[in-house]
Parts: sequence; C-alpha cells; structure tokens
Amino acid sequence: MIDFIGDIHGHADKLEALLLKLDYSKRNGIYSHSERKALFVGDYIDRGPQIRETLEIVKRMVESEMAIALMGNHEYNAICFHLKAMDGGHLRAHSIKNIIQHQATLSQFQNRQSEYEMYLEWFKTLPLFYETEEFRAVHACWDKTSIEYLKENLVEGKLTDELIYQSVQTGTALHDAIEQILKGKEIKLPKGLSFKDKDGNERNEIRIKWWEDPKQMTYREISVEPIDNLPNQLVEIPEIDSSDYYQSNDKKVFFGHYWLKGEPSFYKNNICCLDYSVAKGGKLVAYRLNNEESLEKRNLIHI
Repeated sequence: MIDFIGDIHGHADKLEALLLKLDYSKRNGIYSHSERKALFVGDYIDRGPQIRETLEIVKRMVESEMAIALMGNHEYNAICFHLKAMDGGHLRAHSIKNIIQHQATLSQFQNRQSEYEMYLEWFKTLPLFYETEEFRAVHACWDKTSIEYLKENLVEGKLTDELIYQSVQTGTALHDAIEQILKGKEIKLPKGLSFKDKDGNERNEIRIKWWEDPKQMTYREISVEPIDNLPNQLVEIPEIDSSDYYQSNDKKVFFGHYWLKGEPSFYKNNICCLDYSVAKGGKLVAYRLNNEESLEKRNLIHI
C-alpha cells in the first residue's frame, strides 16, 4: 500500500494537490493516510519556487513514518556543493553551471543558513535505494552491480561523511556506484555528435534506457530523451555488458530523474518512471501500488 511520488523540485503546491488527490489529509501540519504510505524518489530541491515548503512537507511525513524519502542526485550534489574539500574548494566545484543549478535553493534559504544546514544534515540520513519482496525504488537506475556494492559498503543503506568524501574520487567503485544509481547510465555518442540538454549545456553523452539490451538497439532507440540528430546505427559500447540490464521478470521498479514529457505511461510492465518535468511546466506524477502483479495505467495519478 505504497504511493510512489516523482521528482518535486520545489513545487510544494503541486505536491499538496497531489497528496489531496491521493486522499491524504493534513493534521497538525503533517500529511497522512489511514492505510497508505508515500515513497518519494528524490530531487526535492532546486529549480522550483517553494523549496523550503517542499522540504518541510516531506521531512515531516518521514519523521511521522507516513513516508519514505530517497536521496536524489540534487540532494547529493547539494551536500557536495556545501562540503569543503581537504585541498581547498568544495567537493562539488562552484562553477557557473553548478551555481546556476543550485541558485533557486540558495536564494530561498538566504538569511536562513542554519535552517539550510539542518536540511543538508537531513539529506545525509536519506537512503539511496529501497527494496521489498514486491518492488524496488531508486532515484535514477537500479543497476544490480552498483546496488550490491552499496549494500556491502554503506551504513544501513546511507552515506556517512567519510563515505561522501570518498564518493567524489573518480574511478573508485563507490563513485561509480553512486553515479549509476543517482544519475543513471550514460554512453558516448559517435565522434562528432553532440546535443544541448534542457539547460542549454552541450553534451556528447546520452542517458540510456538501462532496462533494454544496449547491444540490440540503435542510439536513437536506447536514448531516454528523444534527440533529433541521434543516428539509427547500432550502439557501440564495449564498456557495458549486454547482459547487465533490467529484465522483464525482475521486480517492479520505480524511479524518477529523466524529465519525461507527455502523458504518463510505462516503458514495460515492471518499469515505472515518475519524473514528468514538473519544473518545466509538466506533471507531478504518482503511482498507487496495491497488490497487482504488473503495473496498471489506472494507478498512475498526476497533477
């Protein structure tokens, strides 16, 4: 009896409307349901106009055991943006690109430094993934190798300060695992090809559908985002094992991250992305899980 909710990005008004549509009621400042619990797949901050209000809603629900909240890449990035590196600077560079990404959050916490640092500490308590006998949930990608590594090396599924400092060291198993599950799988485009992402940044790597066999698909087919100039040639990715993709007989998996557009739907009967670009004028989406064996479109609820 779980309601999975996609990336909110500071749109507390949409979140409250969605919770009410899901029959949650607000008592003593906390949204709750008599029979159900919410599971948020991450990305509560950045971009939107009501970031503090969003965090307050989600945190109160978690503390009252009315919800489970996972860490998204934006929460992880915020922690790293704040923490100072041992050799100077910060764990996440204060580049123009990164400052712009965090600008809405920083502006809304202006003159509220202690409150912001309280939420940064709370971010560290958020699990990176969640699994039961019936389903799995993660922010961006359920990569089996990465999840198994994190199960063995995290502390109760969470990051400590020591692990956060280790996680920014490129080339390490911890860094690679966190990149996979919080940001998804990416592959390089053929030489000379690039595109501009939603923020106008030039990119030569695409986010791929990690639930498909990459060696059976073209660049155009494997890309999560519909990009006009992708070639219709088979993917060349020797670094990715063709057998290491999410199978159709695996558990139902719920995630966000990918800025989908249009009417919410499923890629497969066990694959549910809940991010439909609420911060770009899209929808805030939930999936109401009951006891169904396969995903059912009627259980997709959105605002």
